[in-house]
Amino acid sequence: MIEFKLPSLGADMDQGKLVEWKVKPGDVVKRGQVVAVVDTSKAAVEVEIWHDGTMLEQLVPVGETVPVGTVLATLLAPGETPEQAAAQRRAAPAARPAPKQTAPAAAVAAPISATLAQRKPISPAARKHARELNVDVEGIAGTGPHGAVTVEDVEKAAAAARAGAVPAAADRYAEMRKAIAAAMSRSKREIPHYYLSETIPMQRAAEWLARENEKRPVTERILIGALQIKAVALALAKTPELNGFWKNGTFEPATGVHIGVAISIRQGGLIPPAIHDVDKKTLAELMRALSDLVARARAGSLRSSEMSDPTITVTNLGETGVESVFGVIYPPQVALVGFGRMEARPWSEDGKLFTAPLVTASLSADHRASNGIRGARFLAELRERLQHPEEL
Repeated sequence: MIEFKLPSLGADMDQGKLVEWKVKPGDVVKRGQVVAVVDTSKAAVEVEIWHDGTMLEQLVPVGETVPVGTVLATLLAPGETPEQAAAQRRAAPAARPAPKQTAPAAAVAAPISATLAQRKPISPAARKHARELNVDVEGIAGTGPHGAVTVEDVEKAAAAARAGAVPAAADRYAEMRKAIAAAMSRSKREIPHYYLSETIPMQRAAEWLARENEKRPVTERILIGALQIKAVALALAKTPELNGFWKNGTFEPATGVHIGVAISIRQGGLIPPAIHDVDKKTLAELMRALSDLVARARAGSLRSSEMSDPTITVTNLGETGVESVFGVIYPPQVALVGFGRMEARPWSEDGKLFTAPLVTASLSADHRASNGIRGARFLAELRERLQHPEEL
């Protein structure tokens, strides 16, 4: 039997609200399939399953908020029978908390008919309409015969929920800011940050990009930010200690380069979902992935894998007019790269003084996993990569 638990979808998440089940008991699921939607303090996230199996039992109902690590459902492993799963459960009773006693033992043995008699009466049409509008019928006071819930009752409850959406949005923003503050406070408290910066000439990159974009339709043009993200991914090859996690008192190198991109969302705040395997993508593929990620982040339709496994984060505040940014590391990551605005400034090269487009790149890194020499090597490699954009 396989337990499907609520994953951590970021350093600032300690609980989540189950919004929707995408499957039902008895459904066969495949690794990577979206099986549920969970609302965090920042966004609604599609949660994937990481095992093949058959959905056996869903333990958390829609609408319930539970801590990270809570078992949401159990699955039968391929080839496993319900009888085998039941035997396994009996063999390890301590692994599963006992259900809460809500009535005396004698009442538990009451006839099924008595239990049914206590259920809220509702017409089939009203029940169907409630499912369509995502309304909990148990919370509705029925106005029909014998207190039955009617279609009109369901519609009034849905309208009331919509009317309360504005305060809920304000509450959500406050909760988001609270979660971000807690995560960043923990980061500054626990991680010994060090900071480095490098001014990078962008003349060659800007000219090459202009020539490339002339060959492309407007919808397929590449932004300078995509070049910067790709250069970060390739520069990490020489300093892998910046790409990974600090867990259990030691550094764990990542097996891939999954760059978290800090995205501002319309509700306020930032969210850093990952683009996977950035070092293996072409610039065109990376640009499509970046555009898709930004759109889905702002629409609230991210996947759990995008939230749980960034190996390093890149934040670009150049569009806001900021010259440089020194960010706070997202634990358990060990580094964050920042880019400021690109602007024309005086620059000297080969004994000549001229004006050139420059950008300030910064590195915030965890001193437990790396040191200033290695951080400087990373920034030097990043600068060199951006001088040869055709190789990106």
